[in-house]
Amino acid sequence: MRELLQPAIKQAEVSPQQESGDRWRIADSAFRHMLNKESSRQLIGKCVRKLGQWMFHADWSVVDETLPNFGNKPKNLVIQSPKTICNSRLMFLGDNIWLGPNCLLIAITRYPGVSMKHPEQHQFVQHFTPRISIGSRVTATASLQIAALGEVTVEDDVMFASNINITDGLHGYENAHEPYKYQKMFRIAPIRIKRGCWIGQNVVILPGVTIGELSIVGANSVVTKSIPDRCIAAGSPARVLKRWDEDSQKWVDLT
Repeated sequence: MRELLQPAIKQAEVSPQQESGDRWRIADSAFRHMLNKESSRQLIGKCVRKLGQWMFHADWSVVDETLPNFGNKPKNLVIQSPKTICNSRLMFLGDNIWLGPNCLLIAITRYPGVSMKHPEQHQFVQHFTPRISIGSRVTATASLQIAALGEVTVEDDVMFASNINITDGLHGYENAHEPYKYQKMFRIAPIRIKRGCWIGQNVVILPGVTIGELSIVGANSVVTKSIPDRCIAAGSPARVLKRWDEDSQKWVDLT
């Protein structure tokens, strides 16, 4: 019996003298103390669960409140946190857009910026007038990266998977003796992704590319040239593998 009561007695923080005087009273007090501690744990656990539920439901209002002011006033816009948005006034968004977490939307007005500027050496400065346009009902699973020096346009109903990179300009590499981040941006050319496209996981879209209406770009592709309407393209560099045939109403293999 002593071995069974010992943990409870210890929890109640009683002395051996008290134990020998009235072990049953001590045990009762000790078990009540343990029950009170367990009740406290349960109460804390319940509060934590309730707080989690409240945060889940409150998340969308928090998301709304953390959005910057854009060039227009889109309705029902969701861009989940965390997110990075720079120069939002140069971005024009449609309604009912849903972009998952870790999105990076940057309208670059000056290069180099703070992160690319050499702390000691004098550098050239480039100035740009960018514009990012995203149509209505565009969705992205996560990590959509759009950087514009000139113009990037995403039309209505485009579907992006995760980790898509769309950049309308490249870092210069004309001098192999100078770190590339200190060289001028070049090959700046507009990008357009037309209505209803599906862009797969890990796709990179390079400057000057237009992706045709209702076309599909397969996962892990690097798009260096424009893709016609209603085609399926994949690869690095991406090439057209199939096209939609209106007469047969089927995809036709071009390989």
